[in-house]
Amino acid sequence: MHGPRVTLDRGSPVPLYFQVARQLEDAIRAGELPPGTRLENELELAARYRLSRPTIRQAIQHLVDQGLLVRKRGVGTQVVQSQVRRPIELSSLYDDLAEAGREPRTRVLELGAVPAEGEAAERLGVRAGAEVVRLRRLRLTGGEPLALMTNVLPAGLLEVTAAHLEEHGLYETLRAAGVNIRIAHQEIGARAATAAEARLLDERRGTPLLTMTRTAFDDQGAAVEFGTHAYRADRYSFSHTLVGK
Repeated sequence: MHGPRVTLDRGSPVPLYFQVARQLEDAIRAGELPPGTRLENELELAARYRLSRPTIRQAIQHLVDQGLLVRKRGVGTQVVQSQVRRPIELSSLYDDLAEAGREPRTRVLELGAVPAEGEAAERLGVRAGAEVVRLRRLRLTGGEPLALMTNVLPAGLLEVTAAHLEEHGLYETLRAAGVNIRIAHQEIGARAATAAEARLLDERRGTPLLTMTRTAFDDQGAAVEFGTHAYRADRYSFSHTLVGK
């Protein structure tokens, strides 16, 4: 793959590496360099732009740090899938991805009745050991894993199959069953990926993951869902608007 056209102003106070990085970023965001595109190696880019190899390396590293490029051994430097920026609203990841045209895909890893334990029992307001329904799903977009989601629901709230959940979001399914989700308490954090999570999310063990824990309540004030989700930090972020008083 040839590098895109880059115009350099060698008399500018803006560092040359940053000029290259900014124009490569513009090409990526404009779709000129779509996800999966493999860039030329550092020597070829240095020759193309008539710059030193350290300058090119610094420009590439800047874009790697931004999550726009990734270095893969044996493959080279590639453009990655654009990051999903999710507004903090009372909606499901499936709904948000579908609305944004990101074509979500789901693998159901677990679906069945289990005894309520620890935090899930407390959040749902049921006694420890009471029967609840637990589902674990891997959400993908662009053919790559994005999130690992575990949800616990009160027993008897919903009758659903794995095949249905592979084609529909959980909140969409709950709404269709007459459950009116009215309010939720949500916490956002970060932690290192476990070995099992890293394997499913195509990451390395210990890689930082974004996390979200949510308890949703219906219009009667009853807890109807407790979710714990882990997201690839290089492909996902939360966004919200703050308004002053």
